[in-house]
Amino acid sequence: MANSTAPNDLLQHVWLPYTQMRTARQPLEAVSTQGSLIRLKDGRELIDGIASWWTACHGYNHPHIQAALRDQLEKMPHVMFGGLVHEPALRLAERLAQKTPGDLNHVFFVDSGSVAVEVAMKMAVQYWLNRGERGRAKMVSFRYGYHGDTMACMSVCDPDESMHSLFKDYLPKQILAELPVDPASEQTFDDLLARNRNQIAAVLIEPLVQGAGGMKFHSPEVLRRVAQVCAHHGVLLIADEIFVGFGRMGTHFACEQAGITPDILCLGKGLTGGALSLAATVARPQVYEAFLSDDPARSLMHGPTFMANPLACAAANASLDLFETEPRLSQVAAIETQLREGLAPCAQIRGVLDVRVKGAIGVVQCATLGDTAALRATFAEKGFWIRPFADIVYLTPAFTIGKDQLAALTTAICETLPEWLSRS
Repeated sequence: MANSTAPNDLLQHVWLPYTQMRTARQPLEAVSTQGSLIRLKDGRELIDGIASWWTACHGYNHPHIQAALRDQLEKMPHVMFGGLVHEPALRLAERLAQKTPGDLNHVFFVDSGSVAVEVAMKMAVQYWLNRGERGRAKMVSFRYGYHGDTMACMSVCDPDESMHSLFKDYLPKQILAELPVDPASEQTFDDLLARNRNQIAAVLIEPLVQGAGGMKFHSPEVLRRVAQVCAHHGVLLIADEIFVGFGRMGTHFACEQAGITPDILCLGKGLTGGALSLAATVARPQVYEAFLSDDPARSLMHGPTFMANPLACAAANASLDLFETEPRLSQVAAIETQLREGLAPCAQIRGVLDVRVKGAIGVVQCATLGDTAALRATFAEKGFWIRPFADIVYLTPAFTIGKDQLAALTTAICETLPEWLSRS
């Protein structure tokens, strides 16, 4: 048996994400879930405030999704999507084409959010190559942006502020911009695109909320301004809605609030209601048509082994059913109101810099949080699954969370932070 330096038996053979394994704390072992509860092996229950990294929008174990999975499991858990298709994927693609903004009609399925962004970037570069324009291979992304952990995605994360700063000398060099939040920065952004237009394949943006970069918000007007400048200079716009898509912002998609249609849209996380991994890159007709040719070399040469997995597609179709039959957007509106009221007292805590809420996202930003793993453990001891990072404590609950459960979460944050920040 291989030697291990892990500090406890549970971690003897597991390598955890975003974790220094030498000093890793004893993890909590989950055994079951229901609604907004996570049950642990030791018998405790935690109220989940982050919906398993923002995915479980309908809560855990929704019976409609469970039934769809059981039915599909009996028929066909998987079949390759190369040369074969199947009804769950065909139906899901049609529904996504109908629900996404504007004429985003062509769906390429992948198996994770990072890969959806990778494919979007690959589409953008090849779009220009197929049109005979060489040299347009650079991506423009924004400070505090975060688009995933794979190589191309790391290159479009903020090179100084993200967790990937270690790889600056290894990654392809892209173009970093400031969000155009006022006339001066709009002019700077306009000048940037004008100056580098012949090098730029696309601009990437997380609409309305930059998630893992610190839950930083911007207005629909800023998003609209980005889209307008891109259109003016003939640059493709990629909207990464992996976090904010599927109701999290109070509309089905965040782009709707700005009245824009990106050239390419990336979806994931809530796509299956958190049941299984599935993502999609959705393109407008002009992007798709650039790949149509008698020349096979102009095809999009990409194909994840488990793309369009039938089980995942069945879960995604069931999730879309729930958005059509249950009051998800009104639930998000109610959550937004309750988060705003419940987190408001945090603004008076010494060491808190900002309290902000958009849709079903509530954020308390602090001057410093110190050991966030220890703070996470403190919340868990009190019966809550809250995962602070960097300088923020945040909530992104399931849309079906009970009012009392959400109140307990906001109260826990308001009561825990004063003592914690006084020691940090």
